[in-house]
Amino acid sequence: MSSFTDQQLTDFVYAEARLLDEQRFDDWLQLFTDDGHYWMPLEPGQTDARLHTSLLYEDKLLLRVRIERLSGARTFSQQPKSRCHHLLQQPTLESADPAAGRWVLRTAFHYVETRRDEQTLFVGWMRHELVSEGNSLRIQLKRVDLLNSDAAFANINLFM
Repeated sequence: MSSFTDQQLTDFVYAEARLLDEQRFDDWLQLFTDDGHYWMPLEPGQTDARLHTSLLYEDKLLLRVRIERLSGARTFSQQPKSRCHHLLQQPTLESADPAAGRWVLRTAFHYVETRRDEQTLFVGWMRHELVSEGNSLRIQLKRVDLLNSDAAFANINLFM
């Protein structure tokens, strides 16, 4: 197993957000393990995505489908395309098991999604459950907890 420094773990989280801001979705998807998930709980403190309703709970296949939809020529809801920007607080290391190749980081964020004259601000915390695959880090779970997750939302088009 490879061991990663705190700085490398932090850099990974920042680089992941930059891929999203630059809409490099295919590169972003490659950061996930084959069994990886992207989860946005509906309720604060939610502990199980399978037993409760979530805003999003997508495996790698569903993420791929959404990426293809976003880049489709006939996706009229994305003409012009939505854009986004992440403003991240420095990630904190919540737990580490280098022998098992597992790390958990928590990052507070402000995220803005914009399209035409509409701009929407989301605030919350990201939790990255990272694993080592060879000499690389991969996302096994990315959990996005919105401060107001129980609010009524319009479409969330991109990835936080």
